Amino acid sequence: AALRENLDKRLFGQHLVSKVVVKAVRGFLNNTNAKKPLALSLHGWTGTGKNFVSKIVAESIYKRGLQSKYVHQFVATLHFPHAHSINLYKDQLQSWIRGNVSICPRSLFIFDEMDKMHAGLIDSIKPFLDYYELLDGVSYRQAIFIFLSNAGAEKITEVALDFWRNGRTREDIQLTDIQNALSVSVFNNKNSGFWHSTLIDRNLIDYFIPFLPLEYRHVKMCVRVEIESRGYTVDEDIVSRIADEMTYFPREERIYSDKGCKTVDAKLDYYYDF
Repeated sequence: AALRENLDKRLFGQHLVSKVVVKAVRGFLNNTNAKKPLALSLHGWTGTGKNFVSKIVAESIYKRGLQSKYVHQFVATLHFPHAHSINLYKDQLQSWIRGNVSICPRSLFIFDEMDKMHAGLIDSIKPFLDYYELLDGVSYRQAIFIFLSNAGAEKITEVALDFWRNGRTREDIQLTDIQNALSVSVFNNKNSGFWHSTLIDRNLIDYFIPFLPLEYRHVKMCVRVEIESRGYTVDEDIVSRIADEMTYFPREERIYSDKGCKTVDAKLDYYYDF
């Protein structure tokens, strides 16, 4: 209930995300006989809500949210920076996952910047995501893996633009309109940690979840929520001014925010003496 409420109140313009994430996480947590870990892959432009959703999922399961010792975050450019150390990273990653799931079967692993991860590295965790009952005496079937990536964002935008140009609303977009094309796009993207990955080839990713690019109205929603969260009365003039300062694409139509809601926080500091 808290997961759905948080997504409904604080995630804007992402009807597919809210629907799929709540259904997937709730169903998995209620399944006492899961055959494999839950694997969610979140895709979309920067600022559309991928990190925010993984944070909300963590808070819905663990009292301390992302601060829980059972939640483990990996950032590609921070934890796996050097291509020449790929074999070392594979061993370390496998050891880390094995050790932490041994301590807590309901562990959560979040991999950020998948589009910057070296190809092949993520395949080293393939055994943990497969349909094995036990691996060396350890069951991974209660664990959750969340992957965050910008890869596939172009394909998502392409679908959203087609709907817009045909006079249909973004809310008309269904998961079936995007998911297959998204998984193929990510699989064939050489700049993706999923490039020709066995995780996709073996259908071990349960859901490819598209984050649609955010429109002007969604940026304004983000600004209002941020102002309220700081304890200030919403000033619609400032809301509009901040939304107007954002850059939008495509160049002709100017429909979608280049950075989503990413820079809202910094822009508010300019207008308020916080």
